[in-house]
Amino acid sequence: MRGMTKPAVLAAAPFPPFTMQPLEAAFAVHRLWDGLDDAAAGSIRALATNTLFGRLGAEVMNRLPALEIIANFGVGYDNIDVAAAASRGVMVTNTPGVLDEEVADLTLGLLLSTIRRLPQAERHLRAGLWEQGAFPLSPTLRGRRVGILGLGAIGKAVARRLEGFGVAIAYHGRTRQEGVAYPWYPTALALAEAVDVLVVVVPGGAATAGLVDAAVLRALGPQGVLINVSRGSVVDEVALIAALQQGTILAAGLDVFTREPHVPADLVAQDNAVLLPHVGSGSVATRTAMGQLMIDNLSAWFATGRALTPVAETRHLQR
Repeated sequence: MRGMTKPAVLAAAPFPPFTMQPLEAAFAVHRLWDGLDDAAAGSIRALATNTLFGRLGAEVMNRLPALEIIANFGVGYDNIDVAAAASRGVMVTNTPGVLDEEVADLTLGLLLSTIRRLPQAERHLRAGLWEQGAFPLSPTLRGRRVGILGLGAIGKAVARRLEGFGVAIAYHGRTRQEGVAYPWYPTALALAEAVDVLVVVVPGGAATAGLVDAAVLRALGPQGVLINVSRGSVVDEVALIAALQQGTILAAGLDVFTREPHVPADLVAQDNAVLLPHVGSGSVATRTAMGQLMIDNLSAWFATGRALTPVAETRHLQR
């Protein structure tokens, strides 16, 4: 863009330095947290956002009359009112592909940690309790049936890893996928009835809100394990806390919550829950790749009028 005025981009929330620096090198970046007057708002052509900002709705877009594109730092984009963007002719992009393997790795680590109670065992050692007696024996992954709720790119990456553990695998999605050998179940409830581990990797949003409810948890059973690495909204958090407290299910491993970063005290108090602070894609390498794809989407849009990874709802806006 040498010799040309750099497009004005609004950063809605802070990004890591390894993303912020190349973003500011490529564009004229305004930081929303530093304030934005009407004159600056009128020049903004792009908005770079992430889940730290929270819900990005029509009220924000209305302040930006020249807005052309919203680039999301992450594959999930339920934090953006995509319908409002599409109605204004605003392209929305996300960062699929670059984080699939990292999230799948984390999912397997969380699954093993939850079933074998690895954090609890470490706490036992650090508290000096080993000298008083061995840590209690844990449940096992052996012989279990694992259901994957949402067999998208991340779900498939999780399934490939699970194959190496010799467990039975099944899945639920809106439709049966051709070329997939795993059994398909038509509903989340039917899948939960057939398995004793449920791994949740569906997108967030209104269509999946509360999908894992009290009935699904009951179907999973007293030896059941829930793993959620998608969005907190997919699981009825109140029903989950009750299921853990009452022994309706055995345990849960969670990387996501309904009102992040708030985690209910009743959930934190459960010894049969392994809780992580939404770190599924949280490695330096993967977050760097996500930031670069976000920037590449902006660069491609301004250079060609076409984004690299548009979300389905705004793909028709490609020029």
